[in-house]
Amino acid sequence: MKFRRSTMLLLLLACGFASVPGQARDLDQDEALRLRREGVIMPFEQLMLHVAQAYPDSTLLEAELEEEDGVLVYEVEILTTAGVVRELELDARDGRVLKDEEDD
Repeated sequence: MKFRRSTMLLLLLACGFASVPGQARDLDQDEALRLRREGVIMPFEQLMLHVAQAYPDSTLLEAELEEEDGVLVYEVEILTTAGVVRELELDARDGRVLKDEEDD
């Protein structure tokens, strides 16, 4: 997987909070770091190993940590070696793939 640690940390942050019920709430960098330190979520680097197994040599385009209906989810966009952009949602606690689809 082609990405740098500093790029991943920058991509992890999301700005603002959703105020409408039922929508995802983006977590800021301080909250993400706290959850990682407390062991609530997997380290992003470890989670991306799962993605690299499914899509070897893919390129990370974007990543966000969100809370959706009480579940912490990493939303990740990658570019595969075939030139296809895929959007994945991964459970931030265990790396389980919740969604994997081609992005339009």
